[in-house]
Amino acid sequence: MSNNINRNNRWVPLIIAVSIVVGIIIGTFFANRFSGNRLNIINTSSNKLNDLLHIIDDQYVDTVDIASIVEQSMPKILEELDPHSTYISSKDAKAANEDLKGSFSGVGIQFVIRNDTVRITNIIKGGPSEKVGILAGDKIVSVDDKPYVGKEVTNEETLRRLKGEKGTKVKVSVMRHGQKKPIPFTIVRGDIPLKSIDATYMINKELGYVKIKNFGETTYAELLTSLAELEVEGFKGLVVDLRGNGGGYLSAAIQMVNEFLPKNRLIVYTQGRRSRREEYRSDGRGSYQEIPIIVLTDETTASAAEIFSGAIQDNDRGIIVGRRSFGKGLVQQPIEFSDGSLINLTIARYYTPSGRCIQKPYVKGQPKEYEMDLITRYERGEFFSQDSVHQSGEEYKTSIGRVVYGGGGIMPDYFVAEDTTALTPYYTECVTQGAIAQFCFEYTDNNRQKLSKYENAAELEKYLRKQGLLSQFVRYADDKGIKRRNNMIIKSQRLFEQAIYGSIIYNMLELNDYIQYLNHNNPTLDKAIQLFKNKQTKPTLNDKKGTSKVDSGKKRTTYHSSATIIQSRYSPKTA
Repeated sequence: MSNNINRNNRWVPLIIAVSIVVGIIIGTFFANRFSGNRLNIINTSSNKLNDLLHIIDDQYVDTVDIASIVEQSMPKILEELDPHSTYISSKDAKAANEDLKGSFSGVGIQFVIRNDTVRITNIIKGGPSEKVGILAGDKIVSVDDKPYVGKEVTNEETLRRLKGEKGTKVKVSVMRHGQKKPIPFTIVRGDIPLKSIDATYMINKELGYVKIKNFGETTYAELLTSLAELEVEGFKGLVVDLRGNGGGYLSAAIQMVNEFLPKNRLIVYTQGRRSRREEYRSDGRGSYQEIPIIVLTDETTASAAEIFSGAIQDNDRGIIVGRRSFGKGLVQQPIEFSDGSLINLTIARYYTPSGRCIQKPYVKGQPKEYEMDLITRYERGEFFSQDSVHQSGEEYKTSIGRVVYGGGGIMPDYFVAEDTTALTPYYTECVTQGAIAQFCFEYTDNNRQKLSKYENAAELEKYLRKQGLLSQFVRYADDKGIKRRNNMIIKSQRLFEQAIYGSIIYNMLELNDYIQYLNHNNPTLDKAIQLFKNKQTKPTLNDKKGTSKVDSGKKRTTYHSSATIIQSRYSPKTA
């Protein structure tokens, strides 16, 4: 009996092993048959790509840099997914996130390149360069004991040479006005703050103003500081300027809008194929839940800035003034590779409290068409008339029943048109050729001692208006090959004056002063001021559909855009 039992036990391991193998075969068969063999497809495709690279490396007629081919292919593969899934090389990855990180390590200067020479336009207060005595107006002529002038001088190369690890040293020699020989300095690199709030000031005795450039790691803390400053000034209402704000971190937008919402209000939710719905709600701890708030937007307001705007609008907490925002409703997750490169992969969509996704339409694999969207909006007149705005998405309703639309950005409650009646081909040529920026830099450089007497934008502007700068500029432009056109100069006079005075103010004073200057007679901000005075900052139902009022503004020239073009294209870099 016991012998039979032992013989039977001898077969047990073999029976179990055969059962496991049969189970795997059956499981694989049904998985392949009913799941579409997805894993197998991925493996096959992956092997196909690897095989292709091996074949090229082994058999192609010429020597090939396979690593370079992979680098060039990565962006093209991601292009086939959506417009915001992107690849960033290891060389560019660090710089790509500096603005959002809030600081970097460098020497603490702002510079421009003029005539193949690095010219310092500003010294960052408390930074390494200020500590050793470098001044605005100095010209860098050597770096680390090697001459640095001529064709090799570019923004990228200058940043590479001046930035570096904290605590490391860099030697520079500068030519200073009035000095015959270069002055040597040794600078110890340190942390250089990058602020994401460009301006904070009181528009009048009651209305405060904050301009937010992006949503980075330090933006929420900066906002609290700005609000505390305005509170000391006794502000009774707030304008949050998000024009030109391309977004940033979702977490920063959530923290910031939380300051203005009552408890348990939905701020945003995200959802994707592999990302379950995740809601973000206000916690009721915000210190500014009752203060009237007006948000300014335009066609370059995007991503996290649209989350902020959408939460304010859908919760009927304040009003949006300006033009329709960009329309980015896709959430990216950064995924880093071992060589330091990374991809920003879209993993979800975000939805405003009413349930709308504001991502504008796109066709996979056609990024150029997507990038041309703002030009398309301009050509069909959307910047000039609310009736030309096309939003083809579904209707949604805010907390009080106002109708809003998905699929194409945040439409403002009060539309303010862009007016280009003062724009002429002559003015456009002067801007695009860089003539205004160059003239203003040279004027600043030659008159820095006189200009330094003026401590604010109003005083400096008053002085500049007496200097006949427009006539000086026209002669300068003529010398540069831009033919004088008297009728166009007269038509664009105020555009020229604001661009010239603004650029010199930008060169001499703080960014806060420059933005205050630009905001004078700005139609969008003027509309916000008017609405605050009229106590129209609380959204209401205005018709049967629940849509809000649209205002096209008075017919007058918008100066903000043209002056901003000059500074965005020709503005100093920070090292």
